[in-house]
Amino acid sequence: MNSVLRLLTVIGGSVLLTLVAGWLADLLLRRADARHPETPLWSLLRRCELPLRLLLVAALLRGSYRQTGWRPLLAHEAAVGRILSLVTIGAGAWFVVHITSAVVESSYARYATGTRDPSRLRRVRTQVTLIMRIVTAVVTLVAAAAMLLTFPGLRAVGTSVLASAGIIGIVAGVAAQSTLGNLFAGFQIAFGDMVRIGDTVVVAGEWGVVEEVTLTFLAVRTWDERRITMPVSYFTGRPFENWSRGGIQMTGTVFLHCDHSAPVSLVRERLREILDGCEAWDGRGWDLAVTDTTPTTVVLRAIVTAKDPDDLWTVRCTVREQLVAWLAEKHPYALPRVTTSPAAPAPRAPAASGPAERFRDAGPGQTRN
Repeated sequence: MNSVLRLLTVIGGSVLLTLVAGWLADLLLRRADARHPETPLWSLLRRCELPLRLLLVAALLRGSYRQTGWRPLLAHEAAVGRILSLVTIGAGAWFVVHITSAVVESSYARYATGTRDPSRLRRVRTQVTLIMRIVTAVVTLVAAAAMLLTFPGLRAVGTSVLASAGIIGIVAGVAAQSTLGNLFAGFQIAFGDMVRIGDTVVVAGEWGVVEEVTLTFLAVRTWDERRITMPVSYFTGRPFENWSRGGIQMTGTVFLHCDHSAPVSLVRERLREILDGCEAWDGRGWDLAVTDTTPTTVVLRAIVTAKDPDDLWTVRCTVREQLVAWLAEKHPYALPRVTTSPAAPAPRAPAASGPAERFRDAGPGQTRN
């Protein structure tokens, strides 16, 4: 009976202390959040309540389970202690990841409120995302190593592994060459500002927006909602187009093939009217010029501008559609056509009347008076 009471006291006391500590921590965080509403740190730290409680109860039980005096528990003391140690290590790693995430997200939120440059925000967001992934990977690796060290049998295995660490390191380096290359490429992308989340890029002939950047791969969302996943080493080893670097405003072209008789000046005036009525045009610039000619057509190039790639696509489609419709309605002769009638003969040269011409026209042995 005394052992049962001890068991209930130890477990109940640990749970009670955990609940009280969690309640006090939440109360302090709520008060800090109310006093400092300008930073989201304290509200983000409240997300750590669950891993904190798990860490506290596991640590308290790990230190006091021997005081229960309960025979079934003492009979498996080593196994119970190891399980509680594993839970404590896992909860501690979970708690550290949540704390780091709260601090990083809070720092990014404060930076975002004071920065108006979208390109800088995308760059910092990319770096913050990769930093969190690195921290999570490192904490997970350390926690897994600490868990393995709780097993006495694995310590002997670790000693033998360290004895052959040179050979294993060479083999692992050769086997993981591609993975390590992607890992270092991820660091290069994150801190070299090559590509950022939200950038508009053209890779492998596909146009899309960077949706996710990790240490090993990068996801691009195309205009038709497809997802292209590429290793990050692709962006460090091959050329690609980044339309968002150096500003997201863009200049685009629209080409029209017209007949030689096309009224270029009227087409230029119509282009200006179309752009004035297009909301996607940013008003920075426009132009229309004859850039090429062929035996059957002339090439008109319209230049338009927009504040971002999406608006540029809209402006180009609008200009192309409305110019073609206007030419078909008002000036159908200006559209390309295939000539099937015989070509007009060249005009004949006027008759010559000078002395040299009269002599040249006379036959052999003849003279003209």
